[in-house]
Amino acid sequence: MNAPFKLRPYQQEAVDATLNHFRQSDESAVIVLPTGAGKSLVIAELARLARRKILVLTHVKELVEQNHAKYQSYGLTGGIFSAGLKRKENRHQVTFASVQSVSANLDRFRDEYSLVIIDECHRVSGEETSQYQRIIELLRQQNDALKVLGLTATPYRLAMGWIYRYHYRGFVRSEEDKPFEHCIYELPLSFMINRGYLTRPELVNAAVAQYDFSALPQNRFGEYAEKDVNQLLSKHKRVTRAIIEQVMELAVERQGVMIFAATVDHAREVTGYLPEHQTALVTGTTDLKDRDLLIQRFKQRQLKYLVNVSVLTTGFDAPHVDFIAILRPTQSVSLYQQIVGRGLRLDEGKQDCLVIDYAGNSVNLHHPEVGEPKPNPDSEPVQVFCPGCGFANIFWGKTDSEGGVIEHYGRRCQGLLEPAEADKPAVQNGRPQQCDYRFRFKECPHCGGENDIAARNCHQCQKAIIDPDDQLKDALKLKDAMVIRCAGTTLGAHASKTGSKLRITYHGEDGEELSESFDFSKPAQRAVFNRLFGRRLANGQAPRTFSRADEVLEIEALLPAPDFVIARKQKHYWQVQERIFDYQGHYRKANSL
Repeated sequence: MNAPFKLRPYQQEAVDATLNHFRQSDESAVIVLPTGAGKSLVIAELARLARRKILVLTHVKELVEQNHAKYQSYGLTGGIFSAGLKRKENRHQVTFASVQSVSANLDRFRDEYSLVIIDECHRVSGEETSQYQRIIELLRQQNDALKVLGLTATPYRLAMGWIYRYHYRGFVRSEEDKPFEHCIYELPLSFMINRGYLTRPELVNAAVAQYDFSALPQNRFGEYAEKDVNQLLSKHKRVTRAIIEQVMELAVERQGVMIFAATVDHAREVTGYLPEHQTALVTGTTDLKDRDLLIQRFKQRQLKYLVNVSVLTTGFDAPHVDFIAILRPTQSVSLYQQIVGRGLRLDEGKQDCLVIDYAGNSVNLHHPEVGEPKPNPDSEPVQVFCPGCGFANIFWGKTDSEGGVIEHYGRRCQGLLEPAEADKPAVQNGRPQQCDYRFRFKECPHCGGENDIAARNCHQCQKAIIDPDDQLKDALKLKDAMVIRCAGTTLGAHASKTGSKLRITYHGEDGEELSESFDFSKPAQRAVFNRLFGRRLANGQAPRTFSRADEVLEIEALLPAPDFVIARKQKHYWQVQERIFDYQGHYRKANSL
């Protein structure tokens, strides 16, 4: 059967990448395509090519229906298993199903499936008890060579980070287990826009007052409690009215307007300021029949404004939408991209999509994604080259006025080694080996091995590494110990009989001082200095071995300062015993009140 659609070049590339990967491996894989890139066509083509039973899973009935319709357009027949669509068919070669319905009827899925495709796969958590994982586990019992493919526009979750480990362009996203192993194909949003596959977003700063959510406490996912948001918004009714007045003014020349509200109460207030006969409100509690009817009327352009709360971010397709107003806060790049993506589909006569953020979200739609929460509000993605293998890492960091990196928060190089570049085999258990260069590290006191700053045991000798919190707690109990929160250092050199000595003074945030000297004429002291400071120079970006004290003085500004310094009382002076770098724990660091 010939395909009724001619796949775009990138869609064909995604299909080819899937076939190539699964011919060589049974490990799970992810395809990353922006919202509006036509993931359902990629799914339909893979389903068409399949020779054995496959299951296509997603979380909302709209996507089940959409993916099934694309497959049926090939003249093929597939089943639908979805309570929301009132169909429970699972005897066809290809079944399109909602994860909730399959999870509730696991006993009906005991056949041997060769492939599971998960649409919007960023919703898959790593927990074994989740609905997706239970389904995969059951199908693996019937076929231990089961292939699992995920598709998403946003391959990361707040509080988890990336949903996969290895990227086909030769880098590692995570050293920890993730729901998927490999990203096998990815296209950035800017590629789709620049080549005319998606509508260009017109990102405009709000010209009226904005909400300020910055003072509200966040949970571990970077989101806010509804009660707190409602309390803040109730004090700013004038702001909401002014925002909606501006939205209506700018919407005169627009076809379809989607407004993303922060809470249900907020959405009701927003709806109250809009023309009743042109507006629909959809929330999680809207009756499903009413919701379908309202969405249908909006798609048919009988309604101009669609106000919603967290329900139309995925699986909603209305190409005529050309104005997105964001009135809700989020720290999630994923959610932000999903929201904006609602307005980026192509439509006849559509020139651009106006996007106005009234919630002050500091999300850059086109920035490379770091996959971890921002360490602080003024962090931005920075490129950091690995001194070990030369890989260009993307980490959160800070830059100076000329764009130079002055600080970054990366820990380990994300590059994958080519076999020829590695001293030892760069493929272990069939997987490429990650570069072992660490920008931040904890040194093992037993073997000197460099470990992640959160490691409890050395990855080389397996022995326990002293926890910095335990070091600080034990030192604070002692009467003859002194612990300072180090706010900075100053250097000085003085001549000695044997050569030059370098004196480092550590300054505590309350004015305390501790000092120590390194005699560079003595190989052992020189080695200790280089291990502690030279290796960590410029956030680990420019490690250096110093042979003289005056060389260190020349680059004083780049020398790292420890977070804590522990000293013990000798007869007439304090002797520095421990310097704790890159601390992460319960104790407060200097100047972070």
